[in-house]
Amino acid sequence: MSEAITYTEALSNPIFKIITQAATQLDVETYVIGGFVRDYVLQRGSAKDIDIVAVGSGIALAKAVAKLLPNTPKVQVFKTYGTAMLKAGDIEVEFVGARKESYTEESRNPTVIQGSLQDDQNRRDFTINALALDLSPQKFGTLVDPFGGVADLKAKLIRTPLAPDITYSDDPLRMMRAIRFATQLRFTIEDSSLAAITKNKERIKIITKERIATELHKIMSSDRPSIGFELLEKTGLLQYILPELTALKGIDEIEGQRHKDNFYHTLEVVDNICKHTDDLWLRWAALLHDIGKAPTKRFSKKVGWTFHGHEFVGSKMVYKVFKHLKMPLNDKMKFVQKMVLMSSRPIVIASDVTDAAVRRLVFDAGEYIDQLMILCEADITTKNPKRFKKYHNNFKLVRQKMIEVEERDQIRDFQPPVTGEEIMKTFNIKPSREIGIIKEAIKEAILEGEIPNEHDAAYAFMLAKGKKLGLMVDG
Repeated sequence: MSEAITYTEALSNPIFKIITQAATQLDVETYVIGGFVRDYVLQRGSAKDIDIVAVGSGIALAKAVAKLLPNTPKVQVFKTYGTAMLKAGDIEVEFVGARKESYTEESRNPTVIQGSLQDDQNRRDFTINALALDLSPQKFGTLVDPFGGVADLKAKLIRTPLAPDITYSDDPLRMMRAIRFATQLRFTIEDSSLAAITKNKERIKIITKERIATELHKIMSSDRPSIGFELLEKTGLLQYILPELTALKGIDEIEGQRHKDNFYHTLEVVDNICKHTDDLWLRWAALLHDIGKAPTKRFSKKVGWTFHGHEFVGSKMVYKVFKHLKMPLNDKMKFVQKMVLMSSRPIVIASDVTDAAVRRLVFDAGEYIDQLMILCEADITTKNPKRFKKYHNNFKLVRQKMIEVEERDQIRDFQPPVTGEEIMKTFNIKPSREIGIIKEAIKEAILEGEIPNEHDAAYAFMLAKGKKLGLMVDG
């Protein structure tokens, strides 16, 4: 019999001794299980979320622990799931009774009965998440690893405790979780597991869109989201989740003219942008920046493949994607729409950097100009070193021109130098369409460089424009 492995050093936080004390009082077997143990073995830093499984009532254990803690923290009880949660300092501890689960085909919500530790480990999604440490005084810190989870951590392998076909069919969200862990940890999904995900891909339809979006956000928040999206595409899951992306896949050729594979280009752009920002919504903008290319793709004998208006079409599609995935239809969605709509603008002006073009770019992008520039630079995926250098140098010129124009014209937080009230007072008129015409004309004159962004010049321009409209200066 091999010697038991212990990780007592993992349990140095005083909370574990308190849990042991409470469990001893109640005479229940208690273990810390799941992500805390996995991350400790991986040396990923100390987790702030701790999952405790009791062979008995998790709720009763949580209440007993709370009584032993300073200030007796409030215990949140979720009776439906038989779980309870409390906070100890900056650590969140969730308690659950060991359970055995059985599933029906229509739902990922199982029928639950009380079970043993072995039953509880059997129901876990992956071997690396089934690791448990004994919290009893006699075996404090002893590892319980029935499925070889530690070996899988060393081999960087995602594997299911039971037959993968059962694991993924029972709870199809686990397919997304497998891909998410493979992305976050840079692990490989075992071949039989990958085959089972492909086989059960249609089962993803029973998962709520909110749950799917949560997993997508975690993939998007990783260092290299492309790992996850390639796996989603390979297994066939992506066509059910984001068909707008799978529509970008493939290269067409007519009369010897080809276009790049916009799916793999998109994944490159997402990986590029992740090197420069952890802004989740800017990463989403990178993922969706070319979705309008599939519906706008045309072939012209004169110019080859075109995608006219793909930015406009793509920005409209963003709303459908967000709505389908039950993501927020608020300023976050509008930000992504704006980034998609403007995603080619800096690229277009980079080859001919005029003051007027830069002023208009800064005005239209407003407070998001910096994010737009990050997105556009991430969009450079050419493998030709000369082109790569040329494009980046062009963007440097745009950025320099932006600084010069902003210092001179203050376009970023543009406010009309002449207000509507001043126009009404000058011409002694009431609110009317002429006021809008004059304000728009002043704005255009400033953006085109006809007049500087200052009051006196704008006022003189207003007088001239008013005269053309047949308005008379009062007095």
